[in-house]
Amino acid sequence: MQAQSQSAAPAGQSQPRQLRYQLVYDLVLDLIEEGDLRPGAKLPSTNELAELANVSVISVRRALDELSHAGKIVRHQGVGTFVAPQRLVSEPSKPGALLETLSGVSEDIEFTTELISIMVGLPSTNHAEALGISEGQPVWEVCRLRSLDSVPKVLERAVMPLTRVPSLDEERLSSGESLYGILEESFGLTEAFVEQSLKVDQPTQWEREHLGLDAKDSVVRIRGVSFTSDGVAFDSYQQSYRAHDFVFYVSGSQTPTLLSPGDGGRWSIKPLGGNGTPTAG
Repeated sequence: MQAQSQSAAPAGQSQPRQLRYQLVYDLVLDLIEEGDLRPGAKLPSTNELAELANVSVISVRRALDELSHAGKIVRHQGVGTFVAPQRLVSEPSKPGALLETLSGVSEDIEFTTELISIMVGLPSTNHAEALGISEGQPVWEVCRLRSLDSVPKVLERAVMPLTRVPSLDEERLSSGESLYGILEESFGLTEAFVEQSLKVDQPTQWEREHLGLDAKDSVVRIRGVSFTSDGVAFDSYQQSYRAHDFVFYVSGSQTPTLLSPGDGGRWSIKPLGGNGTPTAG
């Protein structure tokens, strides 16, 4: 497949010039989609891509860098370039342990847990407002790191008032037990509903350190508050996900599922005939 440097533009309109590395970027995505390449499939070499796109090796390397940071490919020095593993599908509004919020994962998948810290302190203004307490009331702060196959995936921070959570079992938290399972069993605090906000952002130093990211990577940062059925807030939390390792899925509880969660490749259409170029999604 030979990459095209331009596609037809409507009469009287000029087409913005596409940078050479962008041609390669689109070419690789087209190779993956049109070839129905599965995760782990090997892609053409740098020189082969340069020939296919009719660009320099420098442009190909720039495109591969961008694709790697976008989580589309993985590169192994001296071995080659491969289609990246399928992303995990997360339903962050779904109650329960971390694994229970993931869709389409095999039963043998297992996260390991590192308890980074557990301490008692005073809440920030935002935490106090979210939990409906004064800034002088002490709170727990629990920070945990979740990893899969030794790769850090999710960084968690939970803040809970001591008036509602008088004690915590450090050993159970270290073992990876669900925090909400512990709270329900010990104090009768059951998560009935949550309020959440989601933001894609550059990682903080704390997130870079624990998730193994660099400044060019992104995180999906979810902040939320958990409530009991009678509207009592008991947990103000933040979850930081490696952005390119996850797909986030939200569905209404009273509506039919019309779209299954997942990467699903690019959102595009192909013309019925002629030499038109598929519309990128």
